[in-house]
Amino acid sequence: MVNFTVDQIRGLMDKVANIRNMSVIAHVDHGKSTLTDSLVAKAGIISSAKAGETRFTDTRQDEQDRCITIKSTAISMYFELDADQMEDIPEKKHGNGFLINLIDSPGHVDFSSEVTAALRVTDGALVVVDTVSGVSVQTETVLRQALTELIKPVIMINKVDRALLELQLPQEDLYQTFCRVVENVNVSIATYQDENAMGSLLVSPELGTVAFGSGLHAWGFTLRQFATRYAKKFGVERNKMMAKLWGDNFFNPKTKKWSSKSSDTTGKHADRGFNMFALDPIYKIFGATMNGRKEEALTLIDKLGVTLTSEERDLVDKALLKVIMRKFLPAAEALMEMICIHLPSPVKAQGYRCGGLYEGPQDDECAMGIRGCDPNAPLMLYVSKMVPTSDKGRFYAFGRVFSGTVKSGQKVRIQGPNYVPGSKSDLFVKSIQRTILMMGRYIESIEDCPAGNIIGLVGVDQYLLKSGTLTTSETAHNLKVMKFSVSPVVQIAVDVKNQQDLPKLVEGLKRLSKSDPCVLCYTSESGEHIVAGAGELHLEICLKDLEEDHAQVPIKYADPVVGYRETVQAESSVAALSKSPNKHNRIHLSAAPIQEELTQLMEDGKITARDDFKERARRLADEFGWDVNDARKIWAFAPEQAGTNLLVDMTKGVQYLNEIKDSCVSGLLWAVKEGPCAEEPMRGCRFNIMDVTLHADSIHRGAGQILPTMRRAIYGASLLANPGLQEPIYLVEIQCPENAMGGIYGVLTRRRGHVFEEAQRPGTPLYNIKAYLPVAESFGFTADLRSNTGGQAFPQSVFDHWEIMKGNANEPGKVMEVCKGIRKRKGLVEDLPALDRFVDKL
Repeated sequence: MVNFTVDQIRGLMDKVANIRNMSVIAHVDHGKSTLTDSLVAKAGIISSAKAGETRFTDTRQDEQDRCITIKSTAISMYFELDADQMEDIPEKKHGNGFLINLIDSPGHVDFSSEVTAALRVTDGALVVVDTVSGVSVQTETVLRQALTELIKPVIMINKVDRALLELQLPQEDLYQTFCRVVENVNVSIATYQDENAMGSLLVSPELGTVAFGSGLHAWGFTLRQFATRYAKKFGVERNKMMAKLWGDNFFNPKTKKWSSKSSDTTGKHADRGFNMFALDPIYKIFGATMNGRKEEALTLIDKLGVTLTSEERDLVDKALLKVIMRKFLPAAEALMEMICIHLPSPVKAQGYRCGGLYEGPQDDECAMGIRGCDPNAPLMLYVSKMVPTSDKGRFYAFGRVFSGTVKSGQKVRIQGPNYVPGSKSDLFVKSIQRTILMMGRYIESIEDCPAGNIIGLVGVDQYLLKSGTLTTSETAHNLKVMKFSVSPVVQIAVDVKNQQDLPKLVEGLKRLSKSDPCVLCYTSESGEHIVAGAGELHLEICLKDLEEDHAQVPIKYADPVVGYRETVQAESSVAALSKSPNKHNRIHLSAAPIQEELTQLMEDGKITARDDFKERARRLADEFGWDVNDARKIWAFAPEQAGTNLLVDMTKGVQYLNEIKDSCVSGLLWAVKEGPCAEEPMRGCRFNIMDVTLHADSIHRGAGQILPTMRRAIYGASLLANPGLQEPIYLVEIQCPENAMGGIYGVLTRRRGHVFEEAQRPGTPLYNIKAYLPVAESFGFTADLRSNTGGQAFPQSVFDHWEIMKGNANEPGKVMEVCKGIRKRKGLVEDLPALDRFVDKL
């Protein structure tokens, strides 16, 4: 029976210090949804016997069938803490009732965008790590995303039952495995954390920020729980006992003394505190139950104070073990204690997150409202994603109130990601129909929702595409747009089987684009409808949703294709000259490549058009060897969002130059959107305006004359600068036993991949192989790998970087073939354009 009401939750929403907003993040198959069940069962939403099997937060049928999470799901739960747990909470609190807003997110790398959307609206993260597999590639990725968003992590080391039942590790080996996992997590945290904002975030079992357990069997513990049991027995303070239960602290039962060595001066053996006091009871229960010594097990649990019903006492083997462990060490208790004590409340978190969230000045009323988590300040609400409703084509806007209070029927300003303060672009002023509470598979209506809470809104889905800011202040700037760790590099063309269904497909594509933070749906110039996703699985799920839910018409697909980027590989031998249509204006332009490190910084938003131009110029000169004067005269970054192409004015004493600046920039934006060789976007190119000759009369040098001239000059300069293609590369991490490694190398070699790291996992017979694989060669890679290794290798691919393909687009070879293939697919003339199309003779 659900042991809380919506009114109780609404009451707690006003007590901001007692709220915890958190996401569950991890590598695929490390047990997030299974673990979440324990908390859902503790809240009374599902029965505790079913916890671990229900996967309550996997709300879609295909999630249940595939046994993986695809969409992140939010659920709000009410818990009450004991008096001794309340003592350890460092922040101020109001009573012992706590509201936990939990978001269960996917682990598969193709759905990383769902993780980013979940992290934006939460303040803490429960990072789940598999005991056997350890810290994997996606664990590091999600940790990096969390720390970038200034989110505090706590760790759950899951699947300990596997280490005991399958690997049958001795106690000391299991302790060393735990140490390794904690150390690896701390290495990732130390690499990405911002100590200035939040202090040290390193996790440690003796601090209570690491829990151990099994989500499937619904048991788990922190050292705090064992320390509480033993502190009374030893008559010491609990925190002192916690410190003794981890690290090199050994206890001699005969002398009743602690030491830092496993054998004391008299040569008597002492046991490690963690093994003796935490692992020993667990090992004894496992040993007695699984080896048929049922009476011994029942005697043991009577001593431990665990009560079983007569039906439960009749169980045997694993069923009995599961019941005993769930009652002896309930996972929900350990998790709830760790979440409430160690994760920050919204009022604390928003204090240090405000600088990274709000784009405007940090001293205006909205920033002050966010920093203080003030329910009476102007409303600032960030919508991070759209959740499809049961009504066809309608969506709930899912987000978080950072400041103010959102009410049903309230009139708000809906600011999309392209809104510029003071303008009317991407802005709507509309009323919110209803505010709702997201409860996993269900929703509950509530009247209003104050700052610090996660909320769903009805009635604003027509005005927002994927995300945006809702506010009541007319001077409010936007909350920052989310930065995804994956990019939609795999594309597929879709079409309807019956032409009369075309309007439904177009409508369906709009809905699909709204429903997923990372998917891109657009119509190419050749008239194809393109869906772009992060990987094969992502595309497969998107196309299934499109056909069954959003468009509801039969659809045919082409083969998946990959987006490339055009670039230049050398400086133009001569400046390209382009004359305007009326022959009165001339532009001389040269092209040169930009270093990959600088391109990367521009993509990451570390160097942007908004930086102070003098500071930026100094940095470009010091770090990348630019001429300071040139660096100060960067006219534009293109494309606008994460511009990696630059237009630099290197002219001397040209008259009327400033009048044509806007036209030149527009020409640049037009040109880099579709490059000269294959009409793919351009990346990492620097265009230098060497000289300009302009007509004296302004009527002859308008945008109509300059814009196409600029575009032609850019294309001409690119073709003179050794044009090439950059292809997307996946980082593939493969786990496999030693005897399967030969098959892996064979598959990678056939697909132009190469291994750059190979390491054995300590304590296991498994090897970890890291390799780079071109995305173009990745289709069917998983199936190919499994068939060549007898199903023993498990790959995980994530987009890593762009790499220049060997060769020149002007010369016969692989690059030219790829360009011709792309042109043919886009319905263009197959041969590459000749240079004299763009370059005029003097």
